[in-house]
Order: sequence, then C-alpha cells, then structure tokens
Amino acid sequence: MGMSMGGGRGGMKSEINVTPLVDVVLVLLIIFMVVTPMMKRGKEVELPKAQQTEEDGPDPLILSMTPDKKLFVESEVSASDADFQKKLREAMRADPQRRLLLKADQSLTYSDVMKVMLLAKATGAEKVSLAVVEPKQDK
Repeated sequence: MGMSMGGGRGGMKSEINVTPLVDVVLVLLIIFMVVTPMMKRGKEVELPKAQQTEEDGPDPLILSMTPDKKLFVESEVSASDADFQKKLREAMRADPQRRLLLKADQSLTYSDVMKVMLLAKATGAEKVSLAVVEPKQDK
C-alpha cells in the first residue's frame, strides 16, 4: 500500500490522507449530538395552537407544567406549590421585571393554567406569557 513498485526511484505520494479529517468530523458530530438537547429550555410539553401570536421580547424565564401537573422552573422540578414559588423567587431575584413564559401542555384545563399564573403573581411576577405553537403562514 505505502510502497511503490515502479523501480528504484522513491517519489512522493500525492494522495490525501482523509483519516484525520474523518476523525475531526466525527468529534464535531458527537459534540453537536451532546449539546443540542441541552439548548432546549424548560420541560417538553405539547403546546396549544394559536390563531395569532405576539413577538417575543428579551430572554424570558421558562415555567413548564406537564400533563401530570408537575411544575418546573426552567428544568428544575418542584415538589410542591410552595417549592415552585421559592424557586421562582430565587430565579427572579436578579431581575424582578423579567418576563415569564409559561409552557403548559394542551391537555391541561384552564384552571390548571390559571393556578400556575396565580402562583407566579403571588411571587411578584408582573408579566406571564403563554407559549403556543405559531400558526402556519400561507404564502
């Protein structure tokens, strides 16, 4: 493989060694596979569909409520309503005017969603937005 059989002259090979390139590409692929799931914030829920939406403002604090009614602040699960409020207060301590984005599963009732909004309001939150699936734009 590495030797040429063309007489006594040893010439330089002009072949490209692709092994280091493949190694680098595989390492990058692994890095992206590990980092991509970490980029999602909050808990994964099935959001309701909306007729119209508003533009998002600055980076909100993500609150999530799963179909089994577990509450999350970003990706930290809360054991109780009081624990949820404690975690929310801690998260809002740095910026009390920060907007909250509530991701509630579409299978939840109106009263379940209102309960979370009232818990957030009791901690001093002023702005709570609801996350929805954006309507498809016909072009």
